[in-house]
Amino acid sequence: MSEEYYERLVDEDALGDYLREHLGDVDEYAVERHQEGHSNETLFVTWGDRELVVRRPPPGETAETAHDVLREYRVTAALTETAVPVPEPILACDDPDVIGSDFYVMDRLEGTVMRESESGAFADLESRRRIGEELVDTLAAIHDVDYEAVGLADFGHPPSYTERQVERWGQQLMWAFDVTTEEREVPDIYDVGAWLQENAPEDHPHTLVHGDYKLDNVMYATDDGAPELVGVFDWEMATLGDPRADLGWLLSYWRDPKDPEPAVPELTATFMEREGYSTRRELVDRWESRTDFSFEHDRFYRALAVYKLAALGEMFFRRYLEGNSDDPMYPLMEDRVPALATRAKRIVDGDEPL
Repeated sequence: MSEEYYERLVDEDALGDYLREHLGDVDEYAVERHQEGHSNETLFVTWGDRELVVRRPPPGETAETAHDVLREYRVTAALTETAVPVPEPILACDDPDVIGSDFYVMDRLEGTVMRESESGAFADLESRRRIGEELVDTLAAIHDVDYEAVGLADFGHPPSYTERQVERWGQQLMWAFDVTTEEREVPDIYDVGAWLQENAPEDHPHTLVHGDYKLDNVMYATDDGAPELVGVFDWEMATLGDPRADLGWLLSYWRDPKDPEPAVPELTATFMEREGYSTRRELVDRWESRTDFSFEHDRFYRALAVYKLAALGEMFFRRYLEGNSDDPMYPLMEDRVPALATRAKRIVDGDEPL
């Protein structure tokens, strides 16, 4: 990471002054950028004997409604007394004069986040089974939240959620295409978008949805030797809507042994293809049994998920072209987004079944 980019992320002196004002003075203060994410920026902060996390948007122009960290703070705060495990939120700041953007502060959890590789502590068959079960059971807990009781009744508008998702992510693509089409076109994505518009389910359950629920957005701990899901992160896309969209998103990242090569190998873990892990069908069956919802229209929800991944990738590509990120993943989206569009087309055509 360049020094110039880091300075655009955080003014350490200003952040320190803000934390000192709200949390009191300390002898030790340090800031480190977390390198794993590819959307909102995460900073690890040592504040005396406390370990904190600061979340802020990336610098530069972003698509409207993307990277809303204060929305993330609100939903996390609302869930602290529910069955959904979340880190404790501490502070929220909407003054861009502090570090250049909105941001919020939360406690840092301890545990394992599985990204590219399997944790050695979870490499046995029973732990592998529990990874998927805990993941789905926690998703079901999110969908079971009484969002009115926790103060989120105005957090979204569930009716017509699926239609709005198609429209919204189409708009995100158009925002990105304003710049990226000078480099290359992505013809398949237009066909997928048209199919999604024509096939969006009109009736669906109304629940809290996470919006970005997947294996590397949760943390596991092993206090008793078995993996237990202890934290759900990255709530910036949360709203009230259709829980089946969350499940479709999770499935778009989950691998079965029979699957073709991933469209974005740099962002796709494949270790869940190993013996002991649940299949996508088993995850669906467990979610249905935990929620009493059925995963109808699975092609729509799975294709929508990959369509959204393509839109995110294209937004990343625009940010790279405009010099608003130093993430080495972003320039790869020139080729990876067309591959995602092809995958979405396979799902739509029935060539990539559940």
